[in-house]
Amino acid sequence: MMNSDFALAVHSLILLIYSSENMETSKSMAESMKVHPVRVRKILSLLRKNGYIESKEGVKGGFRLKLSPDKISLNDIYRLTSKNTLKPKCHSCNCEIGANIEDVLDLIFYKAEEKVEEFLEEYTIQDVFNILKGGSK
Repeated sequence: MMNSDFALAVHSLILLIYSSENMETSKSMAESMKVHPVRVRKILSLLRKNGYIESKEGVKGGFRLKLSPDKISLNDIYRLTSKNTLKPKCHSCNCEIGANIEDVLDLIFYKAEEKVEEFLEEYTIQDVFNILKGGSK
């Protein structure tokens, strides 16, 4: 199951599009998303470290997009936040099935994740923004 970091990262990037004229603080973003500011800061740090956003400290500081939203695919964000989360956790046991099931499921879910990544590559953050505004891709 995919973790919520993906959704938080996408939400953060969309908020930064809405406030493109100003810097957005992690506190205001956390309030908007109704999550703890530490979770938002973790996501923002990851996005900044990977070059999607930039930050400025100080009174008028905050975060803003560094890349154009049409250059950021949902797959980029998936790889950053959720890669390998589709893979099921296997329990260990001593039977013949248990000794091999993890390798078989790894192969199946590796292929499934490839399909997910291909699909997510078709959408950008700009597409998500447009859809939210009532448009289409």
